[in-house]
Amino acid sequence: NRMYEFFERLVGLALPRVRDFKGLSVKAFDGRGNYTLGLKEQLIFPEINFDKIEHIKGMNITICTSAQTDEAGKVLLKSMGFPFRN
Repeated sequence: NRMYEFFERLVGLALPRVRDFKGLSVKAFDGRGNYTLGLKEQLIFPEINFDKIEHIKGMNITICTSAQTDEAGKVLLKSMGFPFRN
């Protein structure tokens, strides 16, 4: 459940807060249907209190799917609301 809650916060709240966000590249799949993205700062998550952050840090997020191919992974993530670029 926590995994899906994080995914929903990432897609619905955090990514739209990224400046000039135009969607995610479809080129970040690993050949097995899993997707990795990098964030430059953790402050895009609304639950992070800016006043309590000493250093702005980035992070990598890998979404592991049950898909066997990148195309199947793309279809799966897109059906869950993942914002890919056109």
